[in-house]
Amino acid sequence: MTGGGRESEGGEEEVRGARRIPGPRGAADDLDLASVPLPPLPPPGGTAPDEAVPEQSQPASASGDAPETPESDAGEPDPDPGPGPAAEAWPEPDPRPEAEPADGTPEPHAPDPLVSSAPVVLPHQVLKALLGAWALSACSAEETAAVEDHLTGCAPCADEALRLRDAVGLLHTDGSLDLDPTLRTRVLDGCFGRRPARIPVPEWAAPYDAETARLDALLRDIGDSEWHAPVRLQWFEEERQVSRRTTVAGVIGHLMAVDGLLSAALGLDDPLDDGKTPLDPTERTETYWSATRRPPTRAVREPWRAQSHELIRTASFAGRNVAETSVSYGAFALPLQDAALDRAFECWVHGGDIADAVDYPYPAPSAAHLHRMIDLAARMLPAALAGRRSAGLAGPAKDLVAAGAPGRSLHLEIEGHGGGDWYIALDSPAAVGAPERAVAQVALDGVEFCRLVAGHISPVEAAAGQEGDREAIRDVLFAAASLSRL
Repeated sequence: MTGGGRESEGGEEEVRGARRIPGPRGAADDLDLASVPLPPLPPPGGTAPDEAVPEQSQPASASGDAPETPESDAGEPDPDPGPGPAAEAWPEPDPRPEAEPADGTPEPHAPDPLVSSAPVVLPHQVLKALLGAWALSACSAEETAAVEDHLTGCAPCADEALRLRDAVGLLHTDGSLDLDPTLRTRVLDGCFGRRPARIPVPEWAAPYDAETARLDALLRDIGDSEWHAPVRLQWFEEERQVSRRTTVAGVIGHLMAVDGLLSAALGLDDPLDDGKTPLDPTERTETYWSATRRPPTRAVREPWRAQSHELIRTASFAGRNVAETSVSYGAFALPLQDAALDRAFECWVHGGDIADAVDYPYPAPSAAHLHRMIDLAARMLPAALAGRRSAGLAGPAKDLVAAGAPGRSLHLEIEGHGGGDWYIALDSPAAVGAPERAVAQVALDGVEFCRLVAGHISPVEAAAGQEGDREAIRDVLFAAASLSRL
């Protein structure tokens, strides 16, 4: 580049008004000052047309004649060069004030450099290169105005600027970095919508499939040491809350032991089948824990996940008739479709226990699945209430009716996520709950009701809106808590 930086080599387009990026400079320590040539001095008395140049002066001779030509120009070296040309070129400023003319009129100052107020005109390539800085709001005011003016007339640059602005928004997001819990379901729905599965998962098994997958995703994220994190399991027993301490690995072993009841009902291998395994879920868990010689580790995840996959696969191939297969829990039995829903509920509850132990976000199930879990608990309440009445833990029946007839009922109103309305028969499990026979009403949040059914909160602590027969309300809340177990 020549001409003081105003001309470019190779016919490069001249950009007037644009800032120029200086070339790389060496470090100050690497610069040899002795080898740097000093800039030539302008001729005395001459100034650039648009610049104010400091006044130049040369030391005059004693006789007042014009300054003599340096000896270096005559070809003979100066034996004593003195302080050097730089000191002669830039003398110290005179601290005395400048004298004014005799008539008192002040001498006019040199005009300030002209500042152009015209908008900056930049070529297309420069404006395109500035789009990234513009999206980050890193351009100067002039560059911003030039870019925005260019975007009104250039469609390709406008599209690129929009994409860059969207990308900048992703860099400054305040949302959670955790995956959406419904992402797996949405992806599978999209895949099945384009290519339906040849053997679809039964609708009644979908909650169990979703909750085992969510828990497995949590287990994949935790480290080896967190498998030994303490977990406190809580449930309601004999009118009070009880708890049992175990580890994350111990919880997965508990889930696998109880899932073995469904495996046995489908003709699959029971992980505890030694001919003497009890059917009660609590006794099965205690048997599994006592038979384990060493504390369980993350190695328990693989057999548990393989078992859940085999259950879903077998139920899918078995067809519709398998949904009514009875699954015995010892003291009671459930159809396979309700047993799978019960296992989905327990998988979610214990997944929340594990998440609390390892400080992991774990939201509630989808609204459709949570609604079905609440419906199962509501259908089990009349039998649980009758069992407590037989044990003397609930008030006596007040209005017995024939089986299938509408009886005295409690209106259970579940609000929020997975909510709905249920009418619980109060006097006989064979009666039918009916709105016209409602004598009381209880309003609860969906997740709060599930926590009550799981035994994580006591009936007294349940934040319920209550209206009507107080005895009926108390009996139903305690019956809901009695559904919990280890």
